[in-house]
Amino acid sequence: MDQLKAMHIFKAVADSKSFTLAAQQLDLPKPTVTNAVQAIEQQLGVRLLQRTTRKVSLTVEGALYLDRCSALLNDLDDLNGLFLGDGRQPAGSLRVDLPERLAHQVVIPALPDFFQRYPEIQVKLGSRDRYADLVGEGIDCAVRAGVLRDSTLVARKVTDMEQINVGAPAYLARHGRPRTLADLRQHWAVNFFSSQTGRDLDWEYLDGDGVRHTLAMRSLVSVSGTEAYLESCRAGLGLIQSPRLGMLDLLASGALEEVLPAYRPAPLPLNIVYAHNRHLSPRVRVFVDWLADVLLQHSVC
Repeated sequence: MDQLKAMHIFKAVADSKSFTLAAQQLDLPKPTVTNAVQAIEQQLGVRLLQRTTRKVSLTVEGALYLDRCSALLNDLDDLNGLFLGDGRQPAGSLRVDLPERLAHQVVIPALPDFFQRYPEIQVKLGSRDRYADLVGEGIDCAVRAGVLRDSTLVARKVTDMEQINVGAPAYLARHGRPRTLADLRQHWAVNFFSSQTGRDLDWEYLDGDGVRHTLAMRSLVSVSGTEAYLESCRAGLGLIQSPRLGMLDLLASGALEEVLPAYRPAPLPLNIVYAHNRHLSPRVRVFVDWLADVLLQHSVC
C-alpha cells in the first residue's frame, strides 16, 4: 500500500481511537485499515497502538509518530492547495495556543462559527497561562498579551486591551471602596507572580499625564494563573488588575466591581503570533483572520 495512504489511515485510527470508526470514515474495509497500521508498525519495528476489546490508544512511539505524521500530511495538503485557486476550502489540522481565560470566555464559544465556515479544518487548542515554545511544540499560531520579548516571532497586532482595577462586593463591603491612591495603603491585593522569575508583579497605574507608575501592594496570597487570580479576588482576598476582556461575565453579573477608574493600568497590546520559519498555510491564514475579528469584536464590547 502507498505509504501516504497508510499514514492517512493510521491518523484516522489514532484520531477516532477506533479501527471500526476509521474504516467507516474512510469508506474502507476494516481489514484494509488494520493491515495498513500493521504494515507501518512492521516497517518501523515498534508498536504504535495499544489495542484492547474496548479501546485503541497510542503508545509513546505512536504519539510521536502521530505528531510527525500529522505535520507531514498537513505540509502535503498545503503544497497541494497552496493557492486554493480551484475553489477548494482550506483543510487539515492546526495547533493553536491561547491564554486560558481568553480561550474559555471568548474563543471557544465562537468556534462553531469558524467550523461552519471551514468544516474541513480541525483545531488542536491549547489553553494555558505559560508561554509555549511555538517552534519546539509545532504550534501554528498563538495569542500573546503584553510586550513581545521573542524577536523570532512574527506578530499581528489586533488591539490594545483596556485594563481595570476590580474587587469583589464582599471585599469592598468589608474594607471599603478605595477612592484615591492613598487609600490603597489600607487595602490588600491578590498578587500575580511571574512563572519565570517567581517575583510578584507590582500594582500599576497611569497618572493624569499618562505616565506609568508602580507600587508594591501588601498581599495575603500570590498566584501564577489567571483563573486562580480571578477566583482569589472573588473570594474576597484582595483587589486585582486585569484586562476587561477576560472579565465581561463577572462584571455583568456583579461578581466583580471596578474601582479607581481614574487610575487604571496601561492597556495591554494583544497580538496573534507565529514563528518566522512557519509558512502561513491557507488553513492557518483563515484561522488567524477569523481569530483577529473575534478578538477585536469582543475588545470593543
